[in-house]
Amino acid sequence: MTSAPAGPTTAASDTPTAGLLSDVYDDLGVRLHDGGGTLRVWSEHATELELVVFDDDDPDWIVDTVPLTAVGGGVWEATTPALRVGVTYSVRVDGPHGPGMTFNPATLLIDPYARGLSSPGIHSWRSVVVDECFDWGDVRTPATPLDRTVVYEAHVRGLTKRHPGVPAALHGTYAGVAHPAMIEHYRSLGVTAIELLPIHAFASEPRLLQLGLTNYWGYNSVGFFAPHAAYATATAQAEGPTSVLRELKGMVKLLHAAGIEVILDVVFNHTSEQGLGEPRSSFRGLDNRSYYRQAQDGTYIDVTGCGNSLDTSTDAAARLVLDSLRYWANDVQIDGFRFDLAPVLGRDRAHTFTPEHPLLQAIIEDPALEGVKMIAEPWDVGMGGWQTGGFGPGWSEWNDRYRDRVRNFWLSDIDYSRRADITPVGIGGFATRLAGSANTFSSERGPLASVNFVTAHDGFTLHDLVSYDSKRNDANGEHGRDGADTNRSFNHGFEGPTDDEGVLAARRRAMRNLLGTLLLSAGVPMLTAGDETGRTQNGNNNAYCHDSALTWYDWSLQPWQEDLRAHVEVLTRIRRENPALRPVRFAHAEKTVPGASVIDWYDEGGHTMSVEQWTDPSHRTLQYDARSTPENEAANRTLLVVHGRESDLDITLPSLEGITRFVPLWSSVDERPQSDAVPLSPGDGFTATGPSMYLFRAE
Repeated sequence: MTSAPAGPTTAASDTPTAGLLSDVYDDLGVRLHDGGGTLRVWSEHATELELVVFDDDDPDWIVDTVPLTAVGGGVWEATTPALRVGVTYSVRVDGPHGPGMTFNPATLLIDPYARGLSSPGIHSWRSVVVDECFDWGDVRTPATPLDRTVVYEAHVRGLTKRHPGVPAALHGTYAGVAHPAMIEHYRSLGVTAIELLPIHAFASEPRLLQLGLTNYWGYNSVGFFAPHAAYATATAQAEGPTSVLRELKGMVKLLHAAGIEVILDVVFNHTSEQGLGEPRSSFRGLDNRSYYRQAQDGTYIDVTGCGNSLDTSTDAAARLVLDSLRYWANDVQIDGFRFDLAPVLGRDRAHTFTPEHPLLQAIIEDPALEGVKMIAEPWDVGMGGWQTGGFGPGWSEWNDRYRDRVRNFWLSDIDYSRRADITPVGIGGFATRLAGSANTFSSERGPLASVNFVTAHDGFTLHDLVSYDSKRNDANGEHGRDGADTNRSFNHGFEGPTDDEGVLAARRRAMRNLLGTLLLSAGVPMLTAGDETGRTQNGNNNAYCHDSALTWYDWSLQPWQEDLRAHVEVLTRIRRENPALRPVRFAHAEKTVPGASVIDWYDEGGHTMSVEQWTDPSHRTLQYDARSTPENEAANRTLLVVHGRESDLDITLPSLEGITRFVPLWSSVDERPQSDAVPLSPGDGFTATGPSMYLFRAE
């Protein structure tokens, strides 16, 4: 049977997004109705498609086959009473041979729109029809404003695997993430959104399995609609995909009831099918030529480093991504998405990134995604793949320039100064990042386009960042070739574990300086789970393949870890209470901008910073005066003193119009946050013991 020629209808054919929004792509996947269900699958080049239905108890026993009919636009369709809740099914596809064509009518493939998946064996997958009904009650999404958002990046399994207050049956599960003990943790810590590493169904690469390892992080998607079943409780897994989905929705509901948003790390840039010749499960068998980027001879153009790259220059592939986002945002009530290797999604037919790509525009403009937070990881490994600051309005981005500058200032610069008795650069670049990275993001996008982070799942933990000069990745099975070699870290005089109290004290202060910078900077802060307590991975900066105590959150805390956590609690509260620290817009030199923070900079003597001081490598101290421009909150003003040297320095507080006192709010010098500091007056002095930070509210 031959597919009818493509002829999609559009409501607005003159718009860039018209192709992917065509109604020809509506209702793909399974739709249940009286008397069974209808399956719709897209394959532009196929000549024949067949639905395969399996026995309820034996996933390898085929009990029915139903041919699909071409209905136009590359869509194939079949209606049958065999499609019902709980049924396991696959599709088989035949088509022409030639460059880029990899059809095999014997291969059992999953439905790309399947809401449930099961795996009867390694590299073997089945689609499952699920019951999508769920009672959300009167719980609504928190809709936390972006300026009030504090993101907490975490792993479903690792976060709760060892928590003593979470029942053992819930360890490492969706239900465990929303247990009351965990909700208390998020709320007391002051985070407003938990960003989960991938929970789309994923698989471990054959290479890792052969080494006895696993793809722990989950950046190897099998399907974009089904949740990863292994993160559900044993009971839900035994009951099947409907129960897995219900447990996930229950997690979201409980977190929302507690005021915590849920952001998903989504991997649309590649799939677990990897390179040609690797395990196939879906796209390669459905229509390899249309779903994956490739040259005319069929060779893959891989801009991900993972074997293949989804080709979102085709409307069907772009629509698949958009439909997945719509499903998770509306049916599962997800509040936001972090897009792994996001430039891949914005590459055109010539494989060149453009922020005007129809998919990137559709994601921001779609009414079904209104209010959903969109965060890009703005780089991939292809030509022109580094795009920090290059996305359009409506997008926030992981700011690697922020990460690198902050690490340099507090770590590698100080390491350099110990060796050479001079620092390589001054404080100007650091100040720019502190104030919202206006040199990276346009005034139209503002400071909230910057998702600030010092660490993430990928790289050293905060503890290891201040404890190791070099990575320790031998356990990954790649002979130390994996993971970044340049970490901008500093071991403070000894590599790895030590009993030297001087080294340990310096490391603790460095962690406080890094956390203080993160949570007091303009932009959206992202804290990596475990950094609030100084979690270590023993120097492994690429622990993606370890599902073990190495990567699980250790909840047995020493006193210094309790102190560090107390600092984070204070800092998130201070951020919440002081809008001057979290401007919505950049200020303008010639007009008042509501929601902005007007900034003035002073030196250690309380005088306006000079051009020479900004560019002098030896000048590493400033006073950052930020006053809010009221829009929705009361007027507010803060003064942050930053001292980036290990030597002590006398500070004189500036004289500011209308300010009679400076109320101490926080200092990185204290091992544990203090609340009894005495207010100071303009012109008063104190000694900054470096490297350090001091925050005041100006009244």
